Amino acid sequence: MRYGAITRKEGKRTLVEFPDCPGCQTFAEPGEDVKKVALEALEGWLEANLVAGKAPPRPRARKASLWIVVPAKLAVKLSIRWARLQAGLTQAQLAKLAGLSQPQIAKLEQPDHNPTIDTLERVASALHATLNVELLDKAS
Repeated sequence: MRYGAITRKEGKRTLVEFPDCPGCQTFAEPGEDVKKVALEALEGWLEANLVAGKAPPRPRARKASLWIVVPAKLAVKLSIRWARLQAGLTQAQLAKLAGLSQPQIAKLEQPDHNPTIDTLERVASALHATLNVELLDKAS
């Protein structure tokens, strides 16, 4: 999962904006790693939305001057939230279908929780989905 960013110079600094994430923007100072600064801003924005109980927008395919890959741990949280909402389920309903408790589902959607593969497979099955894990070369 990756989000596209638009970058442009503003004086000596580089402005990074994420069109799919309203209000998510940051500046990189001269000499700073623009990609690292952009990742920190995007992660913070996505995590804040999850903690607030919101479903951040899905990334859309579009042209971008910079692509930022969402770390797997956060991408899992987003995918679960989006799939649950798309299925029209509450956390309690998904918990019942997956044989878990509602607090367990709530934790799955929070940025700091680190679920097991077994739990993720149970949730995926309850959502009539499959869990796909793939190791890709960073150059891909």
